[in-house]
Amino acid sequence: MRVVLAPMEGVIDDLMREILSEINPYDLVVTEFVRVISQLLPEKVYYKLCPELHNGGFTASGTPVRIQLLGQHPSVMAENAQRAVELGSQGVDANFGCPAKMVNRSNGGAVLLQYPDTIHDIVKAMRDAVPAEQPVTAKIRLGFEDKSLFMENALAVYEAGATELAIHARSKVDGYKPPAYWEYITEVRERLPIPVIANGEIWNADDAKRCMEVTGCDNIMLGRGAMSLPNLAATIKDGVAPYTWSQTLSLLLSYTQKQLIGKKSDYYPARVKQWFTYLNKQYPEADILFRELRVMKTTDDIVAILEKAYEQNNK
Repeated sequence: MRVVLAPMEGVIDDLMREILSEINPYDLVVTEFVRVISQLLPEKVYYKLCPELHNGGFTASGTPVRIQLLGQHPSVMAENAQRAVELGSQGVDANFGCPAKMVNRSNGGAVLLQYPDTIHDIVKAMRDAVPAEQPVTAKIRLGFEDKSLFMENALAVYEAGATELAIHARSKVDGYKPPAYWEYITEVRERLPIPVIANGEIWNADDAKRCMEVTGCDNIMLGRGAMSLPNLAATIKDGVAPYTWSQTLSLLLSYTQKQLIGKKSDYYPARVKQWFTYLNKQYPEADILFRELRVMKTTDDIVAILEKAYEQNNK
């Protein structure tokens, strides 16, 4: 069984990958996407998005990190895939699932699910450019406006030589609304001889168990659930108890300390509020605290609220 931390644009950055991989037995974490348009990107782009490259492509706690690319031109995607692995990425992933309108308008992400031949050509070009021992993987949704091409897209990825395929069990139109249609992943897993990774609506260990039973997959990918319950992967793989609210508050303060000494300290208020939108699903206490925190604009005020909450929770 493998558990992968999903790429979440604007959410799971290098600091969040560090925090979550320290407390969870993730087998792999995937970066936010690198937008590839028409040229080979400079090395600094990769190092900025994935500073783990300075550590051989691993988080501080030793979890492999894989760079994800998003683009529509096979030759340029191939050049950048080669660069990513040369710099130390543990394989390279192709994004065919991003539902963002801005990305889709420029022919990237989920919009390509309408064109299985293009998906095939992109993955094949990446596979041909990357050494055989390096994984070339892809993440797709079940479709764009509907799910009619889900199998064609999965086969396109496989026939292009991909090592494995992650499937978010919704179409672009479905967005993130429940349910996740795991039964489609079952069909793909039965058809493809490569590993298939199931993604979507896994919020706790019971969800993970049901997902694996329905799909037959040994591999799952956690996205929003990993932000909602910080030690979700550990509850699934090791059977440990879910984090209490007190433990989560402690983690938030640890995250705060690291965020404020880094280059992204200006983004702290927005980032911590964003995290609370996920924590609210798991912890009633988070919802109550967020009502107070959401109107705060300064870092000092937010930190003071978190510290006070932690002290009161641990009296």
